[in-house]
Amino acid sequence: MTCDRLVCANCAGPVSEGRCPVCRANRARMQQENPWSSISPAALIALLIALLTVALVVEHATA
Repeated sequence: MTCDRLVCANCAGPVSEGRCPVCRANRARMQQENPWSSISPAALIALLIALLTVALVVEHATA
């Protein structure tokens, strides 16, 4: 999950802007958590399709 769409309960501003200490702390925590969390769902689907395509090509080549 990214902090692009999150709204801070403390200042009602976007967390990505970091208007208050709560926003800045949550933004920093989210950036530390997992590098894979910043990958969009579209990129994950494209990666899955690419892997399936490679698997089918390898299977077809060995048959």
